[in-house]
Amino acid sequence: METSLYLPVKAFLEKSGYTVKGEIGGCDLVGLSDGDPPVVVVCELKLSFNLELILQAVDRAAISDEVWIAARISAKGKGREADKRYRDLCRRLGIGMLGVSDGGDVNIIVNSVSPMPRTNPKRRSRLMREHKNRRGDPALGGSTRMPVMTAYRQNALTCAANLVDGPARVGDLRKAVPDAGKILLSNVYGWFERIERGVYQLTDSGRDALKRWPQGQP
Repeated sequence: METSLYLPVKAFLEKSGYTVKGEIGGCDLVGLSDGDPPVVVVCELKLSFNLELILQAVDRAAISDEVWIAARISAKGKGREADKRYRDLCRRLGIGMLGVSDGGDVNIIVNSVSPMPRTNPKRRSRLMREHKNRRGDPALGGSTRMPVMTAYRQNALTCAANLVDGPARVGDLRKAVPDAGKILLSNVYGWFERIERGVYQLTDSGRDALKRWPQGQP
């Protein structure tokens, strides 16, 4: 699975000075530097290098300063990483290539440059905002078929955790989650029930969610 590549690539980017988190804005990995404005680096993961991986990277180039693709190196040395045409295409597009060995070693095959201008500042801003608002790094990059632990879901779980012992007022919940009012009112996941004006209690599905996602709670 692509998730097996996540931790080695995350460690590689962290050594370069980035704070890295997984599954943000549809990207497998997003890293932010400490600068102001921060440098945004995006990396997409696949078990092998292919055209789809390059197409994903081209899309991510619109919202990042550096874009990388990473894949497992072919044991027989016959993968796309050995194809000069594939490497040259990445160079022309400014896409960096990272090869990951079976032992978890990460090596640069092609360096990332930025010949393509950023064309979507709104998507870039959403990406940075989600990265900064998400507590910790609860989602492995490359995950599929499971809900992503977004900052919104984390805040909803915090609200739920504060309702375990009984109903509470929105004003009290705002001490832990400033957006508690909006989260409770919209009730996206069906975890909350309004029992009177400004007072909410936890539903059975909310209690189940706390058991399912303990990692999303503070």
